[in-house]
Amino acid sequence: MSDTPPRFLYIDDDPGLCRLVQKGLERRGYHVLTAHDGADGIAILGRERVDVVALDHYMPGQDGLATLSAIRELPNPPPVVYVTGTQEGSVAIAALKAGASDYVLKSAEGEFITLLEAAVSQAMHTVRLRRAKEDAEAELRASRDRFEALAAERALLMREVNHRVGNSLQIIAALLHLQASASPNDDVKSALAAANRRVMAVAQVHRRLYTSDDLHAVALDQYLTALVDDLRSSADVGDASLLSLEAEPVELDPDKAVAVGVVVTELVLNAMKHAYPDGRGPIRVRLERDSADRVRLAVEDDGVGRSDQPFAAGRSAQGLGRMIVRAMATKLNAEWGQDETHTGMRVVLSFDLEPNAQRHAAA
Repeated sequence: MSDTPPRFLYIDDDPGLCRLVQKGLERRGYHVLTAHDGADGIAILGRERVDVVALDHYMPGQDGLATLSAIRELPNPPPVVYVTGTQEGSVAIAALKAGASDYVLKSAEGEFITLLEAAVSQAMHTVRLRRAKEDAEAELRASRDRFEALAAERALLMREVNHRVGNSLQIIAALLHLQASASPNDDVKSALAAANRRVMAVAQVHRRLYTSDDLHAVALDQYLTALVDDLRSSADVGDASLLSLEAEPVELDPDKAVAVGVVVTELVLNAMKHAYPDGRGPIRVRLERDSADRVRLAVEDDGVGRSDQPFAAGRSAQGLGRMIVRAMATKLNAEWGQDETHTGMRVVLSFDLEPNAQRHAAA
């Protein structure tokens, strides 16, 4: 209890009992106000701070239940202990249903003061608990709102970072394209064009992230769709049947998605360059689940399948494209190699999904 005495209002039309309650509770540390009818009590509550009220049932004019109803309609009303001299249980039940915290049977004996003080103390304790609970819930809501605001701000900043990184990578790709266009050397043009496509594969991931609601996972099937469209456009392959994609819905960590995109870019560029020496033919990209937690990626063509292709079985690890694919496969912790049963060239990677991506997909 604080240093300020609890303020108690007793409403009763019996002046003698009012004096008895006042003396009894003031000796127990309460500051006691009294009123002789309901209207007077309501008036006191309108101008005074009161921690708890006790009121009599039988009063002229406005009885206890009517007064209780009027108190309950006040803003932030204090708890009310109902006092009745009748032994009828229906009165107590009606009072409790109307919002009273407790009830006490009235008498002029000392036991009444003891019972009243116990009921008043319990009512104040209940109010303190309720208000403490409300304050804790309000603080919890405020903390949650602050957390959500910080999370939203962080997500906004991450989108802005991805937007700027994507823009920077697009500028780099544009510079590579300009440099390739300005070079008279065909080998240089080819190398710069390949570098341009590698940069765009990475930029496409950041483009996906800053337009997505989820900054922690990339929809790999949608990403590969956009990537294959970019490769088709940059290679001037208008016919979608010449460079096609079949992809099941899969979500992957952004860093791993970059690795997959670079692998697809390298394998498609290799097929475009080596598979059909006399012209163009179909190149297919497939992404499918081996199981709930494992994915298989394949890039294949129906070309010559010559043993001197950079990704052919038995070739050494020399060559930039093969080195890049090997590095990205290591990042994915993937098993990879050539499917020797396929006519033409078919390179397959198989890797596990991250646990967080599995949970996200399951949700």
